[in-house]
Amino acid sequence: MGCAAQSKWKGVVDVYARATTVRARPSALDDAIAMMRDDIMDDVTQMDGNIGLSMLADRDSGRCIVTSAWADQEAMRRSASAVKPLRDRVSELMGDTPTVQEWEIAVLHRRRPTDAGACARVTWLQGQSGDADRAIEVYRQKVLPALEEVDGFCSASLLVDRDTGRAVSTVTFQSRDHMERSSDMADRLRTSTAEETGSRISDVAEFDLVLAHLRVPETV
Repeated sequence: MGCAAQSKWKGVVDVYARATTVRARPSALDDAIAMMRDDIMDDVTQMDGNIGLSMLADRDSGRCIVTSAWADQEAMRRSASAVKPLRDRVSELMGDTPTVQEWEIAVLHRRRPTDAGACARVTWLQGQSGDADRAIEVYRQKVLPALEEVDGFCSASLLVDRDTGRAVSTVTFQSRDHMERSSDMADRLRTSTAEETGSRISDVAEFDLVLAHLRVPETV
C-alpha cells in the first residue's frame, strides 16, 4: 500500500500510527474528550487512508494520548498538514504543548471488544536500533499467549520505531478492576520480556480508554 514496505510476517501489510501526548488541565479534560468525540474524530477519520482513532486519558495526571491509525506510511505523512490545526485546537483547550510520535503498528491482536469502563496499561521500551524484528517475535510468541490467559484481557498492540529502537505496548482490559488484578503478572512479563529483547523499560502508565474507534486489521 503506497510506499509502505511489506512486513516479514506472512499476510501482514504494514500500517502506521501517529500518537499525540498532551497533559490537560483538570478542569479542561472533559471538554477536551467531548471535542475529540464530537468534532475532531469525524474530521480525522474522514481523511484519506485513515483507519481510526483512539484516546487514552489519565484523570489524575491529565495525561492524554490520542492515536490516529493510517493504512500506510504515505497516508500518515500526507495527513500531517491537515491534522496539525486540529491538534492545535485540542492542545489550546488542554493548555499544553503536544508531543507527537510516529510508529509502525507491528502487532495488533483483539480477543474481545472493549466497552464503557475499559482501561489500558501502556509500556514504553527503549531497545537498540535494528532490533525491532526480535521484539516483534518475542511479543507474538511470548507476550500474547500469556495475555490470553488473563481474565478481562481485551486487546494488545505493539508499535515500533525501527530507526530509534523505541517500542510501546498497549494492553486493554474490560475494567480497571481487571487491569489492577493483572498487575503482578504484568510486572513479571514486562521484566522478562525486556531482558529477553535487551530493552530498557522507560515508562509504564495506566489510562481510561475514553475513545476506541481504531479499525486496524488483526495481525495475528
